[in-house]
Amino acid sequence: MKSSLIVATLALSTLGFAGPKSYEFTLSSRASLGANELKPGEYRVKFDGAQATVTDEQTNKSFTVPVKVEHNNGQKFGQTTVQSANQGGVDHIVQINLGGSDTKLELGQ
Repeated sequence: MKSSLIVATLALSTLGFAGPKSYEFTLSSRASLGANELKPGEYRVKFDGAQATVTDEQTNKSFTVPVKVEHNNGQKFGQTTVQSANQGGVDHIVQINLGGSDTKLELGQ
C-alpha cells in the first residue's frame, strides 16, 4: 500500500513540471498578431487560460497576447493552422487552430 502511494505522488508531481503544450506554425508572409508584426518564418504558441505566448523560433523572442479559447465540438484539428483576415492591405491573425486537439484560439483586433 505504501509503495503505490509513493508512485502516485511521484506521478502527480511530474505533472506540475510538464507545463503547457506548445504548437508550431509557419507563416509564409508577414502578418500582425495584436500589436506585433510577424515576419515569415516558424513560430511556437503556448496558451494558459486567456493568454497565449508566441515565440519566434529563429530569434527566440516571445510576446503574450490575450486570446479567447474555444472548442471545435470535440472534432480535433489535423494540424496547427492560422487563419487571418486582410484589413487595409495587412493580414491580421484572427484564429489559431491547435493540431491534435479540438482547441482554437481566437484573437481580438
